[in-house]
Amino acid sequence: MKLLLRKKSILLTVISIMLVALTLSGCGGSDTGEDTVGDQPKIAFYAFNSEPILDWDPSVEYSNGIVVLNNIYETLLRYEPLSEEVIPVLATEYSKSDDGLTWTFKIREGVKFHDGTDLNAEAVKISIDRTMELGQGAAFIWDPVEEIVVRDEYTVDFKLTYPAPLDLIASSGYAAFIMSPQAIEANPEDWFSQGNEAGTGPYMLQSFKMGDEVVMTKFDDYWKGWEGDHFDKVVIKKVPETASRRQLVEKGEADVTMELPYEDIEALKGNPAVNVMDVPSFQNLLAFLNTEKAPLDDKLVRQALSYAFPYGDVVEYAMGGYATQGRGSIPAGHWGHGKDLFQYQHDLDKARELLAQAGYPDGGLELLLTYMAGDEAEKKTAELFKAELAKIGIHLEIRGMPWESQWELSKNPDPEKRQDLLVMYWWPDYASPYSWLYSLYHSEEEILFNMAYWKNAEFDRLIDQGNEVSGIDIGEAENLYIQAQEILVDEAPSIFAYDKRYVWVTSSSFKGFESNPIYPNVVFFYDTYRE
Repeated sequence: MKLLLRKKSILLTVISIMLVALTLSGCGGSDTGEDTVGDQPKIAFYAFNSEPILDWDPSVEYSNGIVVLNNIYETLLRYEPLSEEVIPVLATEYSKSDDGLTWTFKIREGVKFHDGTDLNAEAVKISIDRTMELGQGAAFIWDPVEEIVVRDEYTVDFKLTYPAPLDLIASSGYAAFIMSPQAIEANPEDWFSQGNEAGTGPYMLQSFKMGDEVVMTKFDDYWKGWEGDHFDKVVIKKVPETASRRQLVEKGEADVTMELPYEDIEALKGNPAVNVMDVPSFQNLLAFLNTEKAPLDDKLVRQALSYAFPYGDVVEYAMGGYATQGRGSIPAGHWGHGKDLFQYQHDLDKARELLAQAGYPDGGLELLLTYMAGDEAEKKTAELFKAELAKIGIHLEIRGMPWESQWELSKNPDPEKRQDLLVMYWWPDYASPYSWLYSLYHSEEEILFNMAYWKNAEFDRLIDQGNEVSGIDIGEAENLYIQAQEILVDEAPSIFAYDKRYVWVTSSSFKGFESNPIYPNVVFFYDTYRE
């Protein structure tokens, strides 16, 4: 949005928040008054940079909805990667057989779904069976599961075809949610996608405006209870303009935001009204090259673009130093990261040489790159790349688009009508290299997230084998994943731009928040409060 419209945009956003707050204040709250300010409920506001959710179906959503669904639904376990702890949630304990093929979970008693029904082992089986049967989104994480067996009311066995790390899978931020069997059985298949939910989480859906805003209200019967200081309501709203997000959090009208320009971050560090949190992440930026469309169907051209990419400038100027150049597709710090993998460096002479070998000695190419509108780092990255490509005779059109529009263009059945390059972040669905390598690069019959449209049988074999042995021998799995990445780097279906750090900005009164890189962009609002 143009600069002259920024003040108007900020004003409209603030008015919208005030109207939401007034609406919510008439919707009840704690009878004790302990969780309210006077007669007003405590409302948390998350100024998000994109659409809060794309699909309400917890078996299907595989994008931004992670920020919403992890407050409405729960999983059996939660993973803390920095401490390497698996924390019980809906399962109180678990064990696995010596051969790694049977995992047994004890299910927490006394938990209710939002529709008033009780959680039990049968609910776990029905939920995961449904996700596997639909086979959409991140359902692939359950591929090792051959059968789910209910042993008694609160005990369930997962029988596997190979010894996968089911504790990590059951901790996934996607496709591992447990939902009410009554809601599944009493409603049509698209009931969830229409904007309905039936989780066990601390918050229930109150209202939403698709693509713009989600309002959640506390679930009175939540199994952890509501003693102590918690928010009654949560608003997650799309605020794509960075100036608006900054002003909202500085004024205390938003509790939390992220993805601000890094020059803003430096300025905000001296502001006592906010806290700046610089924390590790497993999120990386990748530029996917359309390998089904000339000239990017030629490996030499793809390698040339990889050499033309200004890695250092992007890290310094687009990310303000809050990132490191990517090395393969698995980010630094995550197992399976190949610290010795070949790494392209910015080298325009090498890029020209490869273009000449491919039959383009003078460049003369015109390419379209899309990125998500509202993401300042992606925009700056694209602009820096455009400037470098111009030096070797390549014209790059850069187009900021809402994510849904970018997504729609990328799935056009005609490769010639898709973008040439798509810039996109990736983060894990569960703590395994397979999350990146399968989702982004495994051969696909129908387009899901392989936005390079790349196919390589040997790569597929290596990562599938790595996944199969990961439940027993992490070291062997890691070797297989790194071998696969050697193929990936050479074939260059992506430019591995950078591994980023998360920089959250919160109001100084917003407390209790801890960032977990396995659940990127997620605020577990039950754990937070306002001081």
